[in-house]
Formats: sequence, structure tokens, C-alpha cells
Amino acid sequence: MKNTIVVCGHGPGISHAVARRFGEEGLAVALIARNKERVTAAAAALKAAGIEAQAFACDLGDAAATKAAVKAARAALGPIQIVHYNAYTSGGGDLLTAKPEELNTVFNVSVQGLIAATQEALPDLKSSKGALLVTGGGFAFYDPNVDGMAVQYGAMGLAIGKAAQHKAVGMLHLKLKPEGVYVGEVVVLGSVKGTAFDSGHATIEPSAVAEKFWQMYQAKSEMTANFS
Repeated sequence: MKNTIVVCGHGPGISHAVARRFGEEGLAVALIARNKERVTAAAAALKAAGIEAQAFACDLGDAAATKAAVKAARAALGPIQIVHYNAYTSGGGDLLTAKPEELNTVFNVSVQGLIAATQEALPDLKSSKGALLVTGGGFAFYDPNVDGMAVQYGAMGLAIGKAAQHKAVGMLHLKLKPEGVYVGEVVVLGSVKGTAFDSGHATIEPSAVAEKFWQMYQAKSEMTANFS
């Protein structure tokens, strides 16, 4: 039985490119996302390319459901060597009108799901000296210009979620390093081709970001890398 990469928050951009890149290296691929039809189709596409893959429908804002999905992925495909966390939500775009439940959802998807997936996979990550790889975003940075963009684009909730996630990644990097588990983050500073943020002017190739994740995984040194 192969070792597995669990891709949490699968979509058509970076996460699919990561699934394909790591699958080509011989890992089985578990795709977790909320939309059952889309994630099932994505797994079928990977299978057609010769990669062992299965789909698992799950709301990554639900910690219990996230743990159950990761557990099911392990049972179906094999021990978990890598967790790739790519989930996000754009809820709570205007903090002055956002409902409390919107902001709760932002935190749950950005941070709680990340922690739940890590906790469930942790025994395997430790035994395999594996990795937690996270897709970060430039909205996380503490900078007046970045804050202004978040306000302008109605992405205030996303910015808060990514900032909290960035902090969590830093602490997990330090916490798990003595256990031999690598934690790394690629912070994407721009729009990715083929995603919901691509209005026709995106410049970032998903495959290039996936390659950066692969390089970081091989080196297992830097905690965070900016990508533009």
C-alpha cells in the first residue's frame, strides 16, 4: 500500500496541480472538498492520468467531519505522509455588515479545519517524517497597503482568516520540527490561472506553485516562501 497525500480544499488551481505533482511521484492522492460532484470528477481525471486517487466530500469548516474524512482517506488509500491544506472561504467580506456566523465560518475553514486535519493525520506524519503543506495568501500580511486592498476588494474576512492561518503555520512549524514533521507554507501573491480569482489577467501558473511545494518538501527547511 502506498503512502498518501491528503489534499484538503481541492479546487481546479493550486491544489489540483499539487495533487498531480505529488501523485506523479508515487503517492496515492485523497481529494477532500465540499462539492461531491466536482471532487469526484477531479479524482477521475487523476486516475485517467495513471495516479491512484479517491474523492471524499466534506465541509472542512466542520472539525469532526474533517477528521472523519482524513480517517476514511487513510483507510482507503494508505498511511498519510503529507497533508496539503488549501481550503479558504471568502465570507465576511465587509466586517461592518458581516454576521457572526460568517466570521465563525472563516475561522473554522482557515484554522479549525487545518488543525483538525493535522491532528487526525499526526501519528502517520510522525512515523513517516512527513509534512504539512499550506497554501497561504498575501492578505495575511500586516501592511496598510494590503489592508487597503482587502477593504477595496471586499475580502476582509478572507484576510483575517489567512492571517490567523499564517500564525498557526508558524507555530506548527516550530512545534512539529522536533518530531521530524515538516510544516511549510507557500504564500501566493497574486491571482492564479484557472481559478475563481482569474478575471483573465491572472499570471500565476498552478503547476509552478505545485513545483515550489515539491521543492520545499524535498528540502524541508524554510517555513514560508512568497510566490508571485
